[in-house]
Amino acid sequence: MTTMQALALGVGYMAVGLAAVGSAIGAGVAGAAAIGAWKKCYQQGKAAPYLLLAMVGAPLSQTIYAMLMMVLSKENIIKKPELAFAYICMGLLGGVAQMVSAIFQGRCGANGCVALAETGKGFSNYLVVLGVVETCAIFALIFSFMAL
Repeated sequence: MTTMQALALGVGYMAVGLAAVGSAIGAGVAGAAAIGAWKKCYQQGKAAPYLLLAMVGAPLSQTIYAMLMMVLSKENIIKKPELAFAYICMGLLGGVAQMVSAIFQGRCGANGCVALAETGKGFSNYLVVLGVVETCAIFALIFSFMAL
């Protein structure tokens, strides 16, 4: 295995790490908002909506997307060592794309948690917004597959 191949494999794992950091931040932000929203519901004697968990967990999918990118690029790095630099770029940019998508999805999810707990309405609208943000992560995944 060449140095470039080893570096490319390492960057594949870095992509997963970056995505996991983004997922943790996004889920943490949305989770903190959900806890605050539930507390407010309990204080007001209202039922605490369990659906908030859907918005808390949404940023986790980006880590799975990055893992898929890593697994597919790993196979190709071994087969085509001359393209190692391209796989390094793909891993870095793909990992950053997944991380940023997860962070912003968590921020949107946090606002959705607060809004749903206050009004009890709009859940499907909030999920659509999360889906739009998720689309960026899916595009990064699909474009990396096309590049392979």
